[in-house]
Order: sequence, then structure tokens, then C-alpha cells
Amino acid sequence: MLVLSRKLNQSIIIGDNIEIMLVDIRGDQIKLGINAPKTVKIFRKEVYEDIIRENIEAMKGQENTLDILKSYIADKEK
Repeated sequence: MLVLSRKLNQSIIIGDNIEIMLVDIRGDQIKLGINAPKTVKIFRKEVYEDIIRENIEAMKGQENTLDILKSYIADKEK
């Protein structure tokens, strides 16, 4: 992991088109400003982990559905 020190209103650049700026510091919290293309998805880590978990759960139900659809199509082709 790369660890960088930044002061208020200083930023880092990732690639050619993502900028992360330290916008505010209050107590034990900081605020980050992120400039990135709209095509870049940005999530807090805990939200991202929830999305991944929900997608995995949704896929579990689909496995059975795919088997049912395959059987249905095979029956129709007979």
C-alpha cells in the first residue's frame, strides 16, 4: 500500500483523470473531494462490500432458475 501525506487543499492524482483532494479536517475525520469521470464508480468501502454481498446472494437464486430454463428449452426443442 502506498501511503501519502497531504495537507489541507492538497491533492493526489491517480492515472490521468482522477484527482483526490483533502478538503477538510475536523477532529478524527477528514473530507475528501474526488474529481473523476462519470464512468468511474466511486463507493465507500463498506457500501461496496454490501453491494458485492448482495450480488452474490442474488446469483445464488439464479443458479436454480438457469437449470429450470435449460430444462424448459430442452423440452420445447423435443
